[in-house]
Amino acid sequence: MRSSRRRPWLVPVLLCALAVLAARPTDAAEGDGGTGSGISAQVAQLYEDAARATRRYEDGRREAEAQRARAKRLEGLLDRERREIAVLREDLGRMARAQYRGGGGLPLAAHLVLADDPEELMRGRRVVRQAELAVDNAIGRSRRAQDRLAADEARARAAWQELERQNAELAALKKDIERRLETARVRLQGQAEASVTAGSCRGATRLDQPETGFTDSWVAPVETYVLSASFGSGGARWANRHTGQDFAVPVGTPVRAVGAGRVVRVSCGGAFGIEIVVRHANGYYTQYAHLAAVAVDQGERVRPGQWIGQSGNTGNSTGPHLHFEVRVTPQLGSAVDPVSWLARRGVPL
Repeated sequence: MRSSRRRPWLVPVLLCALAVLAARPTDAAEGDGGTGSGISAQVAQLYEDAARATRRYEDGRREAEAQRARAKRLEGLLDRERREIAVLREDLGRMARAQYRGGGGLPLAAHLVLADDPEELMRGRRVVRQAELAVDNAIGRSRRAQDRLAADEARARAAWQELERQNAELAALKKDIERRLETARVRLQGQAEASVTAGSCRGATRLDQPETGFTDSWVAPVETYVLSASFGSGGARWANRHTGQDFAVPVGTPVRAVGAGRVVRVSCGGAFGIEIVVRHANGYYTQYAHLAAVAVDQGERVRPGQWIGQSGNTGNSTGPHLHFEVRVTPQLGSAVDPVSWLARRGVPL
């Protein structure tokens, strides 16, 4: 769990970093001279920028909520201190009233002369005096605590307001990155459709790989997704049954190799649109279809989690998604349920 101590310079530094990202030239998306590989790499970079901006924005929101909760806790402590002071004052008032009714207006010497038991009278006086001192001390402590808590509350409120301001700027930067990403996605999809129509791939676009540090042998084919059409489901788009698992993701989403293997097929035509097939050491094959771009060449070795392409909406597809398939041969018709196949390898979807 992260420590509750925050570095005061962290959010401004992140804000500056995002400002640099937002101001970075957009190459092909902002002009007419961008190459296919340029727009593909740009989409991947903007995808990462948007993800980082989202994470930082969410971290800032959580920090702001923590600051607001701290301010509320401090206000609760102040209320409790005020209630305790009120009780002490009431107790002192009762003692004073009792003393007055018992002849508190007479001098102590007269009380001693008239008292039936002078020692008991003195003990009562000492008790009252000790109570008065206790109340005075409690009030003093409470006032000091109240001042301290009020100062803490003011600092917490100021920090929360600053975080809110910074989060508003982060949100604006995030929105700008997403706007540029959407523009680049449209261009990438257009180029992908042109490739499919021509039946010729543009070639691999080498993407800057994320610093994931995967230690598992198997991973999901995309990082964030919504599962859509499942294995074996029926529909008018398929001759028999659906042969894979669909992941609903936007155009340009980086697609990962689920495990180590070798690329045995890269094609750009037919019902699957742009597709990649990878052979794994255990005799299985995985297919990644309806892509917008590829980042590997046929014959290339890949590792778990490596970006091998970008999702799209090519071929027989009614919306942006990744069609992921697991087969026992490279050919269509030998598919197995990819969800249970991945689950057996420690990758629940």
